[in-house]
Amino acid sequence: MGMAIDGLISGLSTTALIDQLMQAEAVPQTLLKSKATQSQTYITAMQALNTKIAALADLGTKSSKAPAVDLHTVTSSSTTVAATAGPGATDGTIDFTVDRVAQSQVTVTGPLTQWPDQPPVLTFVTADGKTTQVTAASSDMADVAAAINKAGVGVSATRVAAGLDPSSGQQLYRLQLSSTKTGEAGAFTAYRGTPADVAAGSATDLLTDPGAAQVRAAQDAQLTLWAGSGAAQTVTSSTNTFTDVLPGVSLTVTAPTTAPVSLTVARDDAGITAVAASLVASLADIFASIAQKQAVTSTTNSTGGTVVTAGAFTGDSTVRDANQKILSSASGPIDGVSPSTYGISITRDGTIAFDKDKFAAALAVDPDKVKAAVQTIAGRVADAAKQVSDKYDGTITTKIAGEQKTVKSLNDQISNWDTRLSDRRSSLEKTYANLEVQLQKLQSQSSWLTGQLASLSSSSS
Repeated sequence: MGMAIDGLISGLSTTALIDQLMQAEAVPQTLLKSKATQSQTYITAMQALNTKIAALADLGTKSSKAPAVDLHTVTSSSTTVAATAGPGATDGTIDFTVDRVAQSQVTVTGPLTQWPDQPPVLTFVTADGKTTQVTAASSDMADVAAAINKAGVGVSATRVAAGLDPSSGQQLYRLQLSSTKTGEAGAFTAYRGTPADVAAGSATDLLTDPGAAQVRAAQDAQLTLWAGSGAAQTVTSSTNTFTDVLPGVSLTVTAPTTAPVSLTVARDDAGITAVAASLVASLADIFASIAQKQAVTSTTNSTGGTVVTAGAFTGDSTVRDANQKILSSASGPIDGVSPSTYGISITRDGTIAFDKDKFAAALAVDPDKVKAAVQTIAGRVADAAKQVSDKYDGTITTKIAGEQKTVKSLNDQISNWDTRLSDRRSSLEKTYANLEVQLQKLQSQSSWLTGQLASLSSSSS
């Protein structure tokens, strides 16, 4: 590898000269880099804004649906009854007693060292009369339990140790058979024998074997409405959850009660207010973010001069139009009534604010009208936000895509300039190297001529 030594003949700092020349040559590339950086900063800011507006579109869509504002609370007078209210619930109170809770059937066989039949053949008959045969691989109690579990008859089997056989000292086991679902529909009867044996009446009911027992019978949960009155009415469920006692209300019981349980359904004003407040907060955040990036700032430099800096969105028509579109969707009247009537108003600085107390007062006077207004505003905001942020043709999305193409083009030009500048530096280095060579030749010629002249002078003397 060669070594370049500056100005060996000329005494010039050629590297410094070349660097200065290259700085001048690189001015166009420097401008391209600056523009690419500015564009990328703009893209990043636009992407952040687009993400917020897309989230607003989702929130608006959700809030415009009836379930978002059709909110109710449910209170129970008993800790054994829990309830939740959904769409369609109506305000009111109802009393009932919990007569019983739902449970699954549990049956255990007598203690056995192994299944008495070889091969073990069992038949299960469900509450609806469906008959299923199960055949185990061997008389080992574990194999019998495995065959039952694999058969999918709605019954789970567990082998449980039951001590030792007094006569043989062998380990005894019981099979615990449990219905996989609660309620009377989960009831079953288990037989030793085939379905044909069951039909013929020659199969053995497991409960008739020595030591077998039904630990728990399958039963539905049951409520009695208006207990003790002439209008008393029972309601049953195969699970401990009831969904048909009150419209839109689901209640779950955990234990029977002796005293009546009172269930009260009321409009959830706090929840409805939270929906409106959340929508306004999302809007305000977007408007504040736009305003911040539209602002022009000024600072003082080290010499006392003023430096003015434009924001990322200063003068940007796409952002300005998006801001106006969303603001108009939120502030436009609903059936001739301004949203400010419901506590949603435009502030002096062009953002949006929520008056919780004013909203609560309006909700107390006409809840249906207020809920409809929230849905309308949310729907309009969702539509406007989608037009702006749609991932295919949203106005901001399209603007970002265009700017990304610009940045790509700039980066391509910058890369081309890298090659051009590299070639230019090589050319300058060769030029200055040749200069040194030529100067060296001239210096050599000068020295030779000086020597010749000196010789002629000496000869003449």
